[in-house]
Amino acid sequence: MREATFSRGARCAGPVTLDLERGERAALQYASPQEATIVALLATGIVKASSGLVLIGDYDPRVQSVACKRIAALVPHEPFAIDESEFERYVAYRAALWNLEPQRARTHAALLRRRLAGMHETLAYPLIGALIGMPQLLVLDRPEPAYARQILAAAGDRAMLSVHADAAAVRAFSPRAIGGLRVTGA
Repeated sequence: MREATFSRGARCAGPVTLDLERGERAALQYASPQEATIVALLATGIVKASSGLVLIGDYDPRVQSVACKRIAALVPHEPFAIDESEFERYVAYRAALWNLEPQRARTHAALLRRRLAGMHETLAYPLIGALIGMPQLLVLDRPEPAYARQILAAAGDRAMLSVHADAAAVRAFSPRAIGGLRVTGA
């Protein structure tokens, strides 16, 4: 993102400048939850920048949104309202969405569930759904700081951006708390 902004009525965010390479991680703090969410949506190409530039990989989400969705995955802040009985159907849906072989998706989802043991399912399921598509960039909208270690372990070596609305959450994703994390202010 280069000086990327978003403005629609009362909803606005930016300017944001950020460049992440494979394995790099950044945690950004914003003045409000709404602004943090908008930046997460910009970073995944779900909303288009009003000004500035957003590239996801080599793709511009304004004209190549499908390619962007294959690279970046969003984990929304809101917990999922599905339970254990619906999990298999959710994995099948995500596999179809990413055009993945169903058995491979189920196997990967099972591995991720073991890695995320102890994380409440309403928080773990969206993370699993994002990761089974093997995105190059994982974007987290205000993730739970208590699960920072598990989230980072599950993310592996992919680039990761987490956006927050309070300093305590950013600190949970700081280099001292989690080795190798680059924390940036916005």
